[in-house]
Amino acid sequence: MNGSQIKSLFDDWNNALKTLEPKNVVALYDTEAILLPTVSNKVRHSHEEIEDYFTDFLQRHPAGTINESNVRLFGELAIHSGVYTFTFKDSGPVQARFTFVYKWNGSKWMIVEHHSSQMPEHVELDKTA
Repeated sequence: MNGSQIKSLFDDWNNALKTLEPKNVVALYDTEAILLPTVSNKVRHSHEEIEDYFTDFLQRHPAGTINESNVRLFGELAIHSGVYTFTFKDSGPVQARFTFVYKWNGSKWMIVEHHSSQMPEHVELDKTA
């Protein structure tokens, strides 16, 4: 597996989102995966909890585009991190940082950790501090 193949796993995930079927998205996550989602304060620890998140999220018809991509390979683990932007049918775009951690299960790469957080608002620093 090389970096471009790991990057293509995002396309698989993004295409699963476009089906608007939560089970199609959840199928890409390992049974022991953790999801730290973009638009929820609740950490998701199981397929049931991950599916619950995507049931609501997919109602907004999300579509993601990667703006910055970084891949690191560690044997049976791969990390894909960077910045992506989501568009929605009901609101403007949202830019977020992401990290997908994949584990090779002997036949395919599965998401074992997914963290996504909106970019922080720009705050002027007090230069006198």
